[in-house]
Amino acid sequence: LGGVRGQMTFDSLYSIVSPDEEGLKISTLGLHNGHGSPSRRGQLRSRFVKKNGQCNVVFSNLEDKPQRYLADIFTTCVDIRWRYLLMIFCSVFLASWLIFGVIFYSVSLAHGDFDPNRGLQSPGGFVGAFLFSIETQTTIGYGWRCVTEECPVAVVTVVIQSIVGCIIDSFMIGTIMAKMARPKKRNQTLLFSQNAVIALRDGKLCLMWRVGNLRKSHIVEAHVRAQMIRPYVTAEGEFIPLEQTDLNVGYDEGIDRLFLVSPLVIIHEIDEDSPLWGMSRADLETDDFEIVVILEGMVEATAMTTQARSSYLSREILWGQRFEPVIFEDCDRYKVDYARFHKTYEVPSTPACSAKELSELCLRPPLSPSAFCYENEVALCSGEEEEEERQNENVEEELATLEMDMTSMTTAGHFKILIQPRKLLRDPTLLDLLSCCCSLGL
Repeated sequence: LGGVRGQMTFDSLYSIVSPDEEGLKISTLGLHNGHGSPSRRGQLRSRFVKKNGQCNVVFSNLEDKPQRYLADIFTTCVDIRWRYLLMIFCSVFLASWLIFGVIFYSVSLAHGDFDPNRGLQSPGGFVGAFLFSIETQTTIGYGWRCVTEECPVAVVTVVIQSIVGCIIDSFMIGTIMAKMARPKKRNQTLLFSQNAVIALRDGKLCLMWRVGNLRKSHIVEAHVRAQMIRPYVTAEGEFIPLEQTDLNVGYDEGIDRLFLVSPLVIIHEIDEDSPLWGMSRADLETDDFEIVVILEGMVEATAMTTQARSSYLSREILWGQRFEPVIFEDCDRYKVDYARFHKTYEVPSTPACSAKELSELCLRPPLSPSAFCYENEVALCSGEEEEEERQNENVEEELATLEMDMTSMTTAGHFKILIQPRKLLRDPTLLDLLSCCCSLGL
């Protein structure tokens, strides 16, 4: 009976997976961990990297964690929160003052408080010894308490405390400077789009997402990386809950290096080496995976490396969508409209089949006129409106100048108008000139 129960328990926790089974959906097998309950079957797994870049990982059962953290005390102090760091600093200073205060008090007692040849001049009890310790380490030196030459032990103690005080000050200042100079907060001004999209780019299906820099200071040597994280079963039946697969974003061609002055769209071409090669629109809606995107570079002000992270679940990838344009030409400069940063629009001509099927069928859908017009409408219309405004201003200035010339010539009795060759901007200009001449009786 015990063997039967053990077999039933084993079957309820684990499933026999065949590596030859096609269309295997790991998320439906209840294999999120080795001891998950059957009630979790069919549920989507947790996000590995949050949208703000934090890794959703918790470490447990680390028996020697304190020893390892204390072995690298500098990194520990830099990584902890400011409140804990200030508490540690205050505790270290108070402990050093108290320890040396006790030493000075012991020296004072050993030599006698009222002995004229005592080693410590006017200690004033333990409080006085504690204050003398503070004055010695901080080099305040009020001048009332001092060490005499009659006590070598007190002299040696003063020397040791001065050295210890310098070491503590150097460590504290270095830790604070390292913590303040960390580029950790710089990634708060590096922006990722809320969704990723899949659409045609030059006749090929591509996975795309957008990145932006909210500061005017540049990210030097900026480059991007992307990885797909999903459950995986090996040929031997081994289950890997978080298999990481690189997505090519142009590393070999150098396209992954960015000049991040304005928002850019990062492109992963879905080819034979891509894990999305055989994934269609229907597969995207039912599959369970996560794509982690990483942007790295050096902060221009400090030359320290910073890293910004985000992730996209399968339900956050929009098939048949493209990003709206955000860069517009404004007179003699370019304007970035971050209100459109996360917005997308639908491209009806995007095929619903996978990139593999698209390649096998040699399908190259014709360009959709509506999609082309929409994608360029905002930018083109914006440029045409600005050009029209400039032309109207030029026409008004020319009309005003011509009217003043005609008026002055009429007043002087000269009725002969010298017509100079002039480039006509548009038909309304000629009509305005004719109407002006008629109004003057010329």
